[in-house]
Order: sequence, then structure tokens, then C-alpha cells
Amino acid sequence: MAAKRAGLVAAIGVLLSTVSVGSSPAVGAGLMATGSVTSQPIGHYEFCQANPKECSVRSRDRGPLLMNDALMKKISAINIAVNRAVKPRNDIDIYGKEEVWVYPAKGEGDCEDYVLEKRRKLHAAGVSFSNLLITVVRKPDGEGHAVLTVRTDRGDLILDNLSDEVKLWSHTSYLFLKRQATTNTGQWVSLRNENNLLVGAVNK
Repeated sequence: MAAKRAGLVAAIGVLLSTVSVGSSPAVGAGLMATGSVTSQPIGHYEFCQANPKECSVRSRDRGPLLMNDALMKKISAINIAVNRAVKPRNDIDIYGKEEVWVYPAKGEGDCEDYVLEKRRKLHAAGVSFSNLLITVVRKPDGEGHAVLTVRTDRGDLILDNLSDEVKLWSHTSYLFLKRQATTNTGQWVSLRNENNLLVGAVNK
């Protein structure tokens, strides 16, 4: 147990040094560039119909989350805990249809369900919804995928059910398509093309 704890602390230290970038809210500083309002994913729309209070939060964007060691440890621990607690299973097998976004109450679910649970736990830990953004990406094989973006002053961090490691968005291999707006939990914005050019450059 002590060895595992030491390993987690070391990993967090490496991550903090990696994401210690400038505070300017620009792509080059580790924050994604957003575009205009765009379509809401059908799964999120239906989630909002079932959970209207979750999708009617209007908040002022007070800027990215101010990161510190304790908060980074909390984010990493929640990412790992949810990844371990939820068994991966697709919507067809569980519900007989695709794009069902729900909390994984039965301990199983697909990528969106992991995202919802991580978002819920981080919000309960004091992180504003404006900095917890459900994000739609495309994997290198062309398959659609959802991750949670945690917007911080050290860059946009990605929490992913396919990895226990919390990464800067630009250190992933994903094509970033759209995410929730920072000021409206029921609204989505596009992610601009320069985001994906930067991902390609970083991963070469």
C-alpha cells in the first residue's frame, strides 16, 4: 500500500511539472481554443431531458481552476477510482440501444457514463461546473469517444476511462470536436481546428 501511495505521489509530481504552463488562455498555453455554439450530442440531450436541473446551470466564467498539489492529487485519485469502480460495457449490451448517457449506478457503463460520474464527484469536491466539461473526441481509429476536460490554469486536463493517467489535452492522440460551454451546462461549443494541429505536432 505504501509503495502504491508513493508511486501515485511521484506520478502526480511528474504531471504537475508537465502541466506547469503559462497562465495566458490560449492554445499555446495548454488551453483549447473554442469556437461557436454547436449541436448538443443526442445522448446529452436525452440525459438533460431526464435530469433538467443538471443542464440548466448558468454560471459566470471566472476563469480556469487554480491548480495546487492537493487538488491535482484529488483529480488523479477520482479518475483512477472511477476507472476501477465501473466495468466497461457498451450501451447496446446494457440498454439495447446506443447513446444512453446515465450515471453508472449498476457499476457498468461506457465512456460517457465514466465522464458523468467523474464530473459529479469533482463537483462534489468543490470544482465548478464551468471547469468540468464533457468533451467529444475522435480516437485514432475513427471511433467516437467522450472524455472529461478539467480546465485549469496549467492547461486543460483530460480524464479518460481508457487511461489512469491524467494528461494535458495536447498530449493525447485524439481529434477534439466539441465540448460543453463554460457558462451553460446545457450548451455546447465547437473546438477549433488549431487544437488538432497542435495535438498532431506534439505527438510526432
